[in-house]
Amino acid sequence: MNNDIFIEDQNVTTEMLKNKLFCTFTTEEDLEDLIRSINGEYTVLYKKIFVLSSPDSNELMCTYNIDQSDSQPRIMKNTILVHRKKETNTLYTINSLNALIMSLNNGVLDSKYAINWQDYKNSILLVQDSKFKKLNTEIKRIVNL
Repeated sequence: MNNDIFIEDQNVTTEMLKNKLFCTFTTEEDLEDLIRSINGEYTVLYKKIFVLSSPDSNELMCTYNIDQSDSQPRIMKNTILVHRKKETNTLYTINSLNALIMSLNNGVLDSKYAINWQDYKNSILLVQDSKFKKLNTEIKRIVNL
C-alpha cells in the first residue's frame, strides 16, 4: 500500500469532490465486490471503471470519475484522489508530483519545472515510504456499467 493520503469517512465537502478522478486499490479476489460497491455508491461518469494492473504490484487499481452532482458521497477505503495527464495516460497525486519534481530538480520544488511526461507514460505516480514511486500500468479491463 502506498503512503499517499487516503480519504476515508472524513467530513469532506461536496465542493472538494466535484467531478473527481478516484483510484481505489484492490485485490483480484475483491475486484467484483469493489465494482459493485462503486456502481452502487456513485454516479460514475462515462459509465466506465478502468481496472489497471502493474507488473510492479500485486494490487489492482480501479479508476473512475464521479459525477459532480453526487451529494456528499462516502469515500471508499483504499481510495486516493488522482489527476491524469491525458497525453501520456499518467495518473498522479499532488504529493507524488511534488516528489517527482524534487527528485529531478536537485531537491528543489519548483512549480514551473518542466516534466517530460513521456518518461511516465502509462504509469501511476505515488509516494511510498516518503519516496517517489512509479508503477507502470496497463489496462486489464474496462468495466461498462
